[in-house]
Amino acid sequence: MKETVLTVNDPAGMHARPAGELAKTVKNHPGTAVTLDNGVRKVNAGSILSILSLGLKCGAAVTVCADGPDEDAVISEISALLKRQ
Repeated sequence: MKETVLTVNDPAGMHARPAGELAKTVKNHPGTAVTLDNGVRKVNAGSILSILSLGLKCGAAVTVCADGPDEDAVISEISALLKRQ
């Protein structure tokens, strides 16, 4: 299991487009379970609605936890996704 803390950089926060991209990234690694934790709730990162339910604003820290054969790759891809916003 790998875990890292990332920051939401998009000035609009985690809205539909980046949430969709994040969920798509997770779904590209079907054998790896990925969750997001904002310190209050932990949700499945493969669900756009679950991601949006966290209400992540710009500057918010989120813990990404991946467990499975592609954990390094999926964390790396999610990290790149959040940095590029």
